Amino acid sequence: MEVLRIVLLVLQIISCVVLTAVILLQSGKENGIGALTGSSDTYMGKKAATLDAKLARMTKWIAAAFVLLTLFVSLLYTAAA
Repeated sequence: MEVLRIVLLVLQIISCVVLTAVILLQSGKENGIGALTGSSDTYMGKKAATLDAKLARMTKWIAAAFVLLTLFVSLLYTAAA
């Protein structure tokens, strides 16, 4: 059981570092409220192929993995107590 805890903690730390890096690599949304009036990306545009879209999709998956790892680690530590 101790090996499982260590493996999950290492995976959680790796996912935390990767999540932070992916978030920092994304471009900022400087438009602010001006983004409500119009957008340069249209539905039919090539938004899915851009680097920002790929990074946004990666962020969602890595964040979900981080949350699940956090839940599993917390369950393992509360079950041992």
